Amino acid sequence: MSRQGEGFVEAVSHVEAEVRELIRRTGLDPARDTREIDRLVREAVADDDERSLHGGLPTLPSLETAVKSVFDAVAGFGPLQPYFDDPAIEEIWINEPSRVFVARGGVAELTNTILTDDDVRDLVERMLKTSGRRVDLSSPFVDAVLPDGSRLHVVIPDITRAHWHVNIRKFVVKADHLDDLVALGTLTRQAARFLEAAVVSGLNILVAGGTQAGKTTLLNCLSAAIPARERVVTCEEVFELKIPLRDVASMQCRQPSLEGTGEVPLRRLVKEALRMRPSRIIVGEVRQAESLDLLIALNSGLPGMCTIHANSAREAVTKMCTLPLLAGENVSSRFVVPTVAGSIDLVAHAALEHDGVRRVREIAAVPGRVEGDVVEIADLFVQRDGVLRRADGFPPHIDRFERAGYDVSALLAQE
Repeated sequence: MSRQGEGFVEAVSHVEAEVRELIRRTGLDPARDTREIDRLVREAVADDDERSLHGGLPTLPSLETAVKSVFDAVAGFGPLQPYFDDPAIEEIWINEPSRVFVARGGVAELTNTILTDDDVRDLVERMLKTSGRRVDLSSPFVDAVLPDGSRLHVVIPDITRAHWHVNIRKFVVKADHLDDLVALGTLTRQAARFLEAAVVSGLNILVAGGTQAGKTTLLNCLSAAIPARERVVTCEEVFELKIPLRDVASMQCRQPSLEGTGEVPLRRLVKEALRMRPSRIIVGEVRQAESLDLLIALNSGLPGMCTIHANSAREAVTKMCTLPLLAGENVSSRFVVPTVAGSIDLVAHAALEHDGVRRVREIAAVPGRVEGDVVEIADLFVQRDGVLRRADGFPPHIDRFERAGYDVSALLAQE
């Protein structure tokens, strides 16, 4: 680092220490009183700059840069704040203090940010402050949502080998409606029109894909097509869904207390949702036994949607046939398989391609038939030559489309 650079760092550190002392004296909350903190920082930087003219203190070559650095340190996330501010960056993760990565356009990059173990712990503590969640030896994993909607996941030793592993999946709003996904190249216009009709008609939709495939974004965009008169109840591990409707009740899971009590798992939320007069239920992601409760709800005539990790539409249906078995020994495939066939109507499978673009690779229908304990599926749209094209299948419940005012044949006509 040059002498000028060292002087800037020294000056900024001096101002930061002054501002922290002012915050301590005034009792301000950096997470909430941002305007007041910004005023304190600007006054401190201006005062430091004036004193530097009379000697004794290093000069600040750029006042705005100094204000930004000090504000990020006391009210933001310090060295990571520039990555939060960069709209092109989708994810930030720390494998160890000297190895901080970001993902830009779906491609991973190793940054030149160097932290210490104490820096990482301090950053995590600040991130968790507003969530009410904790990470410690008794609870070495934590999922939380940051004030801007980004999702935080932390794992600590001795689960990890030596260092805290931190992952921040930023809430980057690129699409709110299915038309936005068409503009991004995720969907074709015909597929988007069909999915919108399916949502309005009350079909049950399973959104499948791998990590970072855009499942939650697709689910959000599908939810935007729900008729405004409906009441939607959502259940999530942590709040991620942004349903743009008037009547939405959202619930998230709760960690156990230090005494090991008070935990509220996703399965409990799904059960409670049914008591809340929903017109439609949305589960952020099914991973375990809550899939059984969701299937029972969908099988009772309540429309719904959820996401699931799977490599294809076929594998998503297969997984939905096996996850409910985790609910207990009294749950058998003889019950689950036909229930899946009768409950799931459509599967949309999304993937993150090598070029960093998220695309829907296939949309499949579940006609409701079972052959030899295997749920049949019919391809509606499949990817050919990198483009989502119409296949030969037809969706179930044509009568629901008709009642909603849609002509399925016209929607699926070859273009």
